[in-house]
Amino acid sequence: MVGTVEPVVEETITGTGTDTESAQIPKQRGEQLLDSAVRYAEERHWDVFPGTSLEADEGVERCSCGDTACPKPGAHPARPDWATQATGSAVAARRLWSKHPRSSILLPTGRTFDAIDVPESAGFLALARMERMELTLGPVTCTPDRRMLFFVLPGAGAKVPDLVRKLGWTPASVDLVTRGEGDYVAAPPTRVGGSGAVQWARRPTPANRWLPDAEELISPLAYACGREAADARARRP
Repeated sequence: MVGTVEPVVEETITGTGTDTESAQIPKQRGEQLLDSAVRYAEERHWDVFPGTSLEADEGVERCSCGDTACPKPGAHPARPDWATQATGSAVAARRLWSKHPRSSILLPTGRTFDAIDVPESAGFLALARMERMELTLGPVTCTPDRRMLFFVLPGAGAKVPDLVRKLGWTPASVDLVTRGEGDYVAAPPTRVGGSGAVQWARRPTPANRWLPDAEELISPLAYACGREAADARARRP
């Protein structure tokens, strides 16, 4: 089931094709971060802000923050007041990335969208189930650390724990996290160290401009995360 969905990882917002060959990380690395940031602000009305970048240091790419043990090299806020720096203006976004063209593209959550963050394997399982249920999806990203983020309407953080409980799971027992106010996500084609680039599993299109509510997606997501948690417990000696 998972394998039938995984090859549909798509291009960034600028792409026109969805075939596997055109959607791999090397092509996304060729995308201009400035152009993508401007389009997110202009076409989706998402707030954007530049994060840290990757810098070459003796043949190794390191985070511009200077921490050699940085957990998110090149993909985290560069300054503590990032929330006030975020802008929904395409003109301002162009100005910001013109000054720092290698900066990652970060999107604050809790404004125009929240994100439900699940393990990649559970995410693909949930996507297959959502397609069978003919649910309307918003954009979905895949990250290099094998997570999937489903974009939903703001306010998900307040709803998700109770929704998960009503479905029979305790929030602590399933690996399902809501990114809301005060948090952020990295957007394609941002690269995270040497791990790879953030990619679209479901890219932004006019058809998914209107985001689903968390309540519409939580059942397949919680089911997939609950199943993965149960399988992990069964594998323990």
